[in-house]
Amino acid sequence: MASPYAVGRHPGWPARLGPLHVPAGVVELRVPRITDGRAWSRIRLRDQAYLEQWEPTVPGTWAERNAPGAWFAQWSTLRALGKRGMSLPFVITVDGQFAGQVTVGNVIRGSLCSAWVGYWVAADIVGGGVATAAAALVVDHCFTTAGLHRVEATVRPENAASLRVLAKLGFRYEGLFRRYLDVAGAWRDHQCLALTTEDTPTGLVPLLVAAGKARSA
Repeated sequence: MASPYAVGRHPGWPARLGPLHVPAGVVELRVPRITDGRAWSRIRLRDQAYLEQWEPTVPGTWAERNAPGAWFAQWSTLRALGKRGMSLPFVITVDGQFAGQVTVGNVIRGSLCSAWVGYWVAADIVGGGVATAAAALVVDHCFTTAGLHRVEATVRPENAASLRVLAKLGFRYEGLFRRYLDVAGAWRDHQCLALTTEDTPTGLVPLLVAAGKARSA
């Protein structure tokens, strides 16, 4: 029988995931829209001090890179990568409002079937279960509809909030990448954590619900 994930097919995007109820509100994932620019920019500019310390160093000032007009280039790139099956980009909404992003990137199929996951959420909802819910939804999607076998995340050792998210979801520590990525103007060490389908046979969302950390709609 031929695999449903044959060469040339890119399952898993576009899609809508959720809803999942957490303390901060109702979390859903959807594809980025061109009209997200104003909400995206407002949060990014407001939360610069929180976000900038964890994000890769790129040309231009924070204000330039996160102005409303900068969204079009990002949206266009994400859409193109999603259509080509190289990425699964999603916007995180809480109670229907833009609240962050979660992206599955560097999607490789064939004998590897692997990708990485990265996310950010607005500073005022950190600790409300939003990042955990978003990551659980997207990883379950990766291991089912998208047909992937492995998802990994790389996180600075100082990023306690993100490490807590991954720990709640059962990501295992696989090693330390020395001077792995230029973040906030310097080469920073990153921890590598990962999951494979064998680690989560029943999915992450059911585990969150069973633990009382989330509630399905």
